[in-house]
Amino acid sequence: MKVAIIGAGNMGGAIARGLAQGTVIPASDVTVADPFSGILETLKSDYPEINITTDNPEAIKEADIVILAVKPWLVDQVLSVIRLTPQQVLVSVAAGVSFEQLVQSVGPELTLFRLVPNTAISQMESMTLISSRNASKEQEQLMLDVFNEMGTAMMIPESQIPATTALTSCGIAYVLKYIQAAMQAGIEMGVYPKEAQKMVAQSVKGAAALILNNDTHPSVEIDKVTTPGGITIKGINELDHEGFTSAIIKAMKASCVK
Repeated sequence: MKVAIIGAGNMGGAIARGLAQGTVIPASDVTVADPFSGILETLKSDYPEINITTDNPEAIKEADIVILAVKPWLVDQVLSVIRLTPQQVLVSVAAGVSFEQLVQSVGPELTLFRLVPNTAISQMESMTLISSRNASKEQEQLMLDVFNEMGTAMMIPESQIPATTALTSCGIAYVLKYIQAAMQAGIEMGVYPKEAQKMVAQSVKGAAALILNNDTHPSVEIDKVTTPGGITIKGINELDHEGFTSAIIKAMKASCVK
């Protein structure tokens, strides 16, 4: 199974590095194409077994899977040059580019996937959303196997991409915003910035582990911390008074662009 990645920017480069660290596809079967040779040389120095090229058609020549990791406005231009065959699978990481739009460039018969990772893919901790068109169950499972090695992957219908993108791809920024705000509070209370950052980030990581590892619910875990008359419930009530829950819901809905 050979993979070509078109685009070695933040997302394409992160996917290439994730594949190289994984076990499903050998790094020697991965080819990355990008017009900027400097980016490719950096990738090659980190993972010498990866193949690199500045020639997109050359990159996909022997590929079974072609991952398109370019800006949305470049999709049509790139697809017009690389000329995919019916046997190849196209995986698009271009945000907002629908299957219907892709079909206009590659035709209705090709197997297509849309991929929505978030920036934590660089740490092998992405929440990656996957939608398929014309794909077999085996092909869908392969995509899940590949991207579960870079965090957690989930198959969803294309109709859910706007909402789930708000939760995951945009949502990671809202979590980071909480971390930043909590750090600022810590600094105001006399905690050094680096120490505050580590404390808050680990607390967020721990909160996520409680949910993911125990199949529990946030309200259950909150109840364990909010002793009657204690300091935590005072803070929780202050968050509610200031519209914390409403602000999160509004932010998610604002990011859900259909």
